[in-house]
Amino acid sequence: MNASSGLPLHISTLADARALEACARRTETKCGDGRMVWRIWGEGAPVVLLHGGSGSWAHWVRNIAPLVQAGREVHVPDLPGCGESDMPPVGHDGDVLPEWVETGVQSLLGSTLFDLVGFSFGAMVSGFYAAHYANRVRKLILVGAPALSREAPPKIALQEWLRLPDGPQRDAAFRYNLRLLMLARDDSVDDLSLTLYVESLRRDRLTARRIARTDILLRTMPQIRCPVWGLWGADDILYRGRFDVAESGLRHAPDFRSTTLIAGAGHWAQFEEADAFNGALRSILAE
Repeated sequence: MNASSGLPLHISTLADARALEACARRTETKCGDGRMVWRIWGEGAPVVLLHGGSGSWAHWVRNIAPLVQAGREVHVPDLPGCGESDMPPVGHDGDVLPEWVETGVQSLLGSTLFDLVGFSFGAMVSGFYAAHYANRVRKLILVGAPALSREAPPKIALQEWLRLPDGPQRDAAFRYNLRLLMLARDDSVDDLSLTLYVESLRRDRLTARRIARTDILLRTMPQIRCPVWGLWGADDILYRGRFDVAESGLRHAPDFRSTTLIAGAGHWAQFEEADAFNGALRSILAE
């Protein structure tokens, strides 16, 4: 615990995560006639973190305090249709979200440049944002990014849970899906990871997403003018054994810098191997 701010520095239990959330400055920006909910921690140069599909701000629960310690002001929204944020007024996929991200950062940051870090679906949204609002982003870091190849992505056989009643069978499906899609090791599936995963999943209303299975981010990369980095868990199910394909996609950006693989981590690398991920991210942001 940081004695001066009450900010928990290590998130290992749900109580730690709730304490971190309690330290946030919660604010709302417009999303059509509704709202987009943001949580803000710290002071200093701003960094914006965009979560993955069926997620929420909690995808970054183990990365916020280290960024605050590094002297950053950390802005983390629930993307429209996820978490506490309302649905976008038009559309049901990542291509309609940059407008509402921009509405939010204009309200919160004005014309200040910021660093943008996007995870999975949020990486795709971040790429769209950086391409469209080229004068806003100082650095773009894409974490576990999809849609970077003309090759069809692997099909992931997740278990159906929506039609199951609450109880052991549904809980088992959640555990199976979390382990298969998000994490590299059995021991990473614990009360904290499972609770955060299920809470966000249950609140996901942006369920018509399809474009992450295309090459749309690959086709967007040439339009991104800011420096670009890639971060992946070395055991990310989306690109395991073919990270050359992912890096080749990133190299379409005019100012691509590097790709880093986080050993021992799956798709949710920033949670599963948080210390290694935070070190890599801080190094990039300090360049």
